[in-house]
Amino acid sequence: MSHTHRAEESPVSDESTPSTVTSPELKIVPNHDDSRYELWDGGQYIGFLGVEVLPDGTVDLQHTIISEAFGRQGYARTLVTRVLDEYRERGTKVRATCSYVRDFMDRFPSYRDLLATTPDPRAEG
Repeated sequence: MSHTHRAEESPVSDESTPSTVTSPELKIVPNHDDSRYELWDGGQYIGFLGVEVLPDGTVDLQHTIISEAFGRQGYARTLVTRVLDEYRERGTKVRATCSYVRDFMDRFPSYRDLLATTPDPRAEG
């Protein structure tokens, strides 16, 4: 497994919507027991985005991990895009501990509205 901690292309983009992997068998599977969203293509496990639901209802996106064999093919971007789109539909704000997610938000400013602006409930007062 490889950690995906950098943008797959240049950190600045004119794109408002990220390009993603298109495959008829690509799916995101919530795995609540392991606190993550898994990416599968057909029967193949691609990787996951680890999350933590915080006491204030925000979700911390903690780490994006893509299997080495699928690295640098757009799967991390696809996973993050789809998970963020789902949170947008739910009206859920996120916190981006994961450096890949932070880079993604820098590259695609249209997702920045999802970032929580309230204090992190884990921070000590």
